[in-house]
Order: sequence, then C-alpha cells, then structure tokens
Amino acid sequence: MTDASGPAQGDDSFHVFDTTLRDGAQREGINLTVADKLKIARYLDDFGVGFIEGGWPGANPRDTEFFQRARAEIDFRHARLVAFGATRKAGVRAEDDPQVQALLDSGAPVVTLVAKSHDRHVELALRTSLDENLAMIRDTVAHLRAEGRRVFLDCEHFFDGYRANPGYAKQVVRTAHEAGADVIVLCDTNGGMLPAQIQAVVATVLADTGARLGIHAQDDTGCAVANTLAAVDAGATHVQCTANGYGERVGNANLFPVTAALELKYGRRVLPPGALAEMTRISHAIAEVVNLTPSTHQPYVGVSAFAHKAGLHASAIKVDPDLYQHIDPELVGNTMRMLVSDMAGRASIELKGKELGIDLGGDRDLIARVVDRVKERELAGYTYEAADASFELLLRAEVDGRARRHFRTESWRAIVEDRPDGTHANEATVKLWAKGERIVATAEGNGPVNALDRALRVGLERIYPQLAGMELVDYKVRILEGRHGTGSTTRVLVTTEDGEGEWSTVGVADNVIAASWQALEDAYTYGLLRAGVEPAEEL
Repeated sequence: MTDASGPAQGDDSFHVFDTTLRDGAQREGINLTVADKLKIARYLDDFGVGFIEGGWPGANPRDTEFFQRARAEIDFRHARLVAFGATRKAGVRAEDDPQVQALLDSGAPVVTLVAKSHDRHVELALRTSLDENLAMIRDTVAHLRAEGRRVFLDCEHFFDGYRANPGYAKQVVRTAHEAGADVIVLCDTNGGMLPAQIQAVVATVLADTGARLGIHAQDDTGCAVANTLAAVDAGATHVQCTANGYGERVGNANLFPVTAALELKYGRRVLPPGALAEMTRISHAIAEVVNLTPSTHQPYVGVSAFAHKAGLHASAIKVDPDLYQHIDPELVGNTMRMLVSDMAGRASIELKGKELGIDLGGDRDLIARVVDRVKERELAGYTYEAADASFELLLRAEVDGRARRHFRTESWRAIVEDRPDGTHANEATVKLWAKGERIVATAEGNGPVNALDRALRVGLERIYPQLAGMELVDYKVRILEGRHGTGSTTRVLVTTEDGEGEWSTVGVADNVIAASWQALEDAYTYGLLRAGVEPAEEL
C-alpha cells in the first residue's frame, strides 16, 4: 500500500481521482459485489489513476468488507485508496462520531469528506445552523488530520450554493483549507452548470481563498467532461471522474475522455508512461465487470470512435489518416476502421481491403465491381457496417472470381411443435455436401435457429473439428423499414467467437429462419478461414 505523502508516480501537482466504486456504482442497473469492486480497483490501478474512492465504510457491510479485503489483497502500484464519508453530526464531537471512526478503521490513507456548501441545504437538509456546519467541517478535518489521514473535502452543491450565497460558499472552502484539507472539491451535484459558469466560479474562488481546488461534475447537461476541463483551465488541479461516465442519473465526468484530453490536448502527464495506450482495454474490461455493453460511440475508446463511412472521408484518409482523425487511435489503444456501406467509394473499399489483409492492387475494375456489389446488396437490405466477416467473404469472392466455401447446402428445414402441455419442441434437419460427401444431420434446440445451428455442427464437426471451438454469442433480428407486418423482409446479424476473437455476419431473407441460415453459413465459413482451413466447395 502506498502511503499518503504523494502519488506512486511521485508527482502530487495534479490528481486524477476515480470514484467509480462509489459514485459510479449509483448508476441505475449497476450492482457491484465486493469481488466486482476489487476487480475494478485493480483495473483502475493498472490504468494509473492517483486515487481510487472505494466507498463509504460503515455505511453498509459491502463497502466495509471491500476496504478490509483491498488492504489485504491488492498491492496498489499507482493509486491510493480513499474512504468516503460525511463530517461529524451536529452537536457530536468528531472523535465520538461512529461514522467518522469507521473512516479511520477502514485503514485508507486518504479520506474524502462530503460537506454542505449551500446555505439552504444546511438549514433544510442538515437542520442546523450555518456556523455549526462550519464547525462540523473544521472539527472533522482537524481530527482526521491529527490521526494521520490526508483529507479532501467535497463541497456538495457548491455551484448552486455559490449562486445563492457566494460569501458562505467561499467560507466553507476557507474553513476546510485552514483546518488542513489538502484539496477542496467544488461539486456540480445537480449537473446543471455550463463550462463558462464553471470556469468563472473556480477562478474567483481560487483567487479569493488560496485553497487548492478540485472539480466534481455530473453530466445532466451533457457537459461534465467540458466542465471538468473548464475547471482545469481556471486552476483546478484535482479532477474527479468515473470509468465510462457511470453515475447517478445520466452519470459523471468520464474518466477516459478527461485523461486523454489532459495528456493529448493539454500535454499534461497525469498517467504512468504507456498507460494511455491501455485505455480502450481498461474501459471495455470495466464495462464487462459491471455487465453493461460498452458504448460503441464513446469518445476515444468506442469501437466507432475512429470508424469512417463516407467515401469522401476515405479518399482523404487514404492520403493521410490525420485529415479526418483528431489523434492516432493507437495512442489510446484503439484502431481505425473503415465501414463499408452504400455510401462507400473506391477509397473506402481499397482501405477496407487493406485492413482485412486483402491487397486489391489498385485494380480499378475490381474495386468498381465490389462497390457496385455492396450497393446492390445494401439496397436488398444487407448491411456490412456491423458484419465485417460477411463483407470479407464477398470481397474474397470478387477477388477470386468465384465463391468458395467449406460446405454446400442442399436443403434445410426447421420444425416447431406446439405440445399440449404448453411446451415447444424445435427440431432441424440439414442436408449438406462437404469434401465430396453428402451429410444429413438432425438436432433439437432451444428454438428453431438454435436447432439449425446444432444440426449444422452435428453434420460438420467430424469433417471440420475446428467448429467445436466456435460459439454463437449474439443474435439480432431487425424487420426492415418500408415493409409490411409478417410479410416483411428480415435482417439477421450473428456474432460468433472462437476464444481468440469474434466476428459478425449478416443474412437477409423474407423470413427470419432463412435469414438466420445465411448468417450461420457465413459465420462458420469465416470461422474456418480464421482457423486456416482452405475452402473445398465451389459455388
């Protein structure tokens, strides 16, 4: 465990403070176990944040256990563990307040106290006097400092309180600073401020109090990251964020865009060397722990953050990627992607081929055929933006002048039986040709598509044992717009993985089972190509 004297990096001039485990966990849909919190703490320490706020010890058994286990099980390399709690209760000495003692018992070297800085909250929520609130801050900070703890103070509702009574809000800051708090954090608790307002208030409070200031921004106006950076512009040297912007209501300032901006736009080193390149991996890993799908359009780390669709963009990127990208995606561990759609031009196809490892050799006729083929297929309902594997099969067929597969379908059928007891039986039969052999296979499944998937495997795994390592992990169905009811055209996207990666394929037909079969055929054909198995059947 690192001590309270300074960050593990040895530079205490600027703090990146993460509160995913406390404030982020208040997001609707997130319910972290102690094991989850320990995993996330390790990821955050790997990323190199300076402080990890673990929760409120004494407020619930889970957070109390987390601090006990974190001290014993995690050897923090970069971060210091922070316990969160409130100032002493009105009329109670700090040394006699059980919740203040719980902060000390947590063993955390740093404590963040939350205090009221809005006069109406003091009088209506705490039901005490303005002077007593200041005494509660002064006494609790001094007591924790005397016990050897570093103290940060979160001024709850600071910006609203400053607007209502700036004199009192600044008095809260001065009181905490004079009592020994290292940082006084100005909180936009309701998330209603805008960047210009944040910058003006932070600059004024800094000039009037001389205290070291931090910023804690909620995202209710969609400005939390901008507000955080505006506070830095005004002199704040401590930023509080959460991974992926998790938090109550619409969330908090997102740790990843904030740190990327500080490092890449401001030129301020706030992470250990090499840590920024781990950002995309860390973001997605934490999303997996909290069981939320990573946002595909999140800045810097989303899979679409450096995805290009327009043909005009592709033409420019072919000359110089920086023409349509604000940074090199590798700096944050991400990659550039070319999306293929009916908007694609020659440059898009050529760049996409290069991305897939297929050299089109500048063959203008070939590229034109691929462009026309993509536009024709998308007009029929296919989409290749989210189905790279299907596009690669299409591209290889055009390059080779013929489609080649590992198996050929003679026929298939799926039967759903409605039984008297209310259950359903799903059975599928497939007839295939592979390596000159006719194969007939039947299987049952949890639904007709699952039955087809199993029948396909039953029939082919003897010839292609590599299929045993592949698994369908996602299945999406969309009824295409402009069609009518049950007679509509259906598009199916299937995602498959083999333990080393995943790929997506698409099928389109006038019924969901036929569309699913197309996507399955592409999925396993592509998977066998990934496994190094050469195609055998010409179609």
